[in-house]
Amino acid sequence: MIDTTALHKYLFSIHRIVMKYRSRTDITVLILEAANGGATKTKIMYKSFLSYAQLKEYLTMLLENELLEYEETRQNFRTTEKGLHLLQLYNKIDTLMPNIRTS
Repeated sequence: MIDTTALHKYLFSIHRIVMKYRSRTDITVLILEAANGGATKTKIMYKSFLSYAQLKEYLTMLLENELLEYEETRQNFRTTEKGLHLLQLYNKIDTLMPNIRTS
């Protein structure tokens, strides 16, 4: 069963990020979340609301920093353990300081 409260909070936080200025960290988190479990460039681009040119720049940076990996056989990107750790830290900070982006 889906926890609708958690889903609502998640969707609200995504909406809050997308509708305002997004930092490089916010965009990085959106990409890592989109690639969690595996995703194509197109899926990541649409889920993170980026142009193709922006996506290429971020993918390069995330691959170089080993936050994403590319799976040749499936032709998709996957969030690495290091990337998942970054997501956990980001979510912990967001829990401790939920209004940091609304100021």
